[in-house]
Amino acid sequence: MAIDYEVIGKRMKKERIRKGLTQEEISDKMMVSVAFYSRLETGRSHINLKRIVEISEILEVDPSYFITGTIQKQEGYLNREFSEILIKCTPKQQKFIYKVAKMVLEIL
Repeated sequence: MAIDYEVIGKRMKKERIRKGLTQEEISDKMMVSVAFYSRLETGRSHINLKRIVEISEILEVDPSYFITGTIQKQEGYLNREFSEILIKCTPKQQKFIYKVAKMVLEIL
């Protein structure tokens, strides 16, 4: 399985923006150049585990989020992901998803 550094970078950017921080503020805390941090967010530079942990501490996010896209330790860790999907759906699609989810609950 290949590591998609671009996806990791997009998640970093999303969390940075959510926290209201600039690339400069993050790079200052990491003691790296803004250009280097920018390359991490765009996936043009590979990020190692040490840097992922460092950024996750700055952004107060579980490091696994950057790699997997979810925080599995939290109860309801997929709530945000489901909300983002549902917002993009038409009412007809939302109703279909609801019916499928309801059927799955009855089976499990």
